[in-house]
Amino acid sequence: MPRYKLIIEYDGRPFNGWQIQTGQPTVQGVLTSAVETLSGEKTLVQGAGRTDTGVHAHAQVAHLDLAKAWDTDTVRDALNAHLRPHPIAILAAERVADEFNARTSAIRRRYLYRIVNRRADLTLDAGRAWRVPRPLDAGAMNKAAQLLVGKHDFTTFRSTECQAKSPVKKLDILAVGRAGDEVKVTATARSFLHNQVRSMVGSLVCVGEGKWSAEDLRKALDARDRTACGPVAPPDGLYLMQVDY
Repeated sequence: MPRYKLIIEYDGRPFNGWQIQTGQPTVQGVLTSAVETLSGEKTLVQGAGRTDTGVHAHAQVAHLDLAKAWDTDTVRDALNAHLRPHPIAILAAERVADEFNARTSAIRRRYLYRIVNRRADLTLDAGRAWRVPRPLDAGAMNKAAQLLVGKHDFTTFRSTECQAKSPVKKLDILAVGRAGDEVKVTATARSFLHNQVRSMVGSLVCVGEGKWSAEDLRKALDARDRTACGPVAPPDGLYLMQVDY
């Protein structure tokens, strides 16, 4: 049974996250329905990451199995036709080995969080970035962020609903930079806990506003206590950018 790897872009605003939920619009649900319309098969599209409600993707990766060996361009174009008018696009489709698994074969995931640091409301970026009206010191945020890089118990930055067996993760990169009014936070790791990126971003904004020092961030990490986390950043600014294999 041929296996296909998909690269998927989507606007997360209309969806209750990636994973299928009864009675709720989800990215996985819409994709699975499109595959059934194309092939007549009830085949679950399995993704590399379960993005939350309102979270976007530039390059989510998924795989699916089909009984028929379709041309990969046909898979891409036909699925896109069946996905309209949903804000989801298949950027590429390719045949892969049966052993390939979009989730378990991944060795690295990269997320971007966009903050627009200005007083004026968002217009073009509404729902696609977090507006923080108070001035942010991106340099201080970046310096503090390095305290979170490496292998740590991230209980403080983990949702109470997280189903991961262990709160210990190795964070490879956490970088903060500014370009004009936009502050970008990049996070790279093999895998993340539920709400980890948004939790870290919210706490870094506390540093950027001068409410926390870098030492306060370290203490929050060391507390291993969810109540020590700063406000969790909204999903609007979070994007799954890349998955490496």
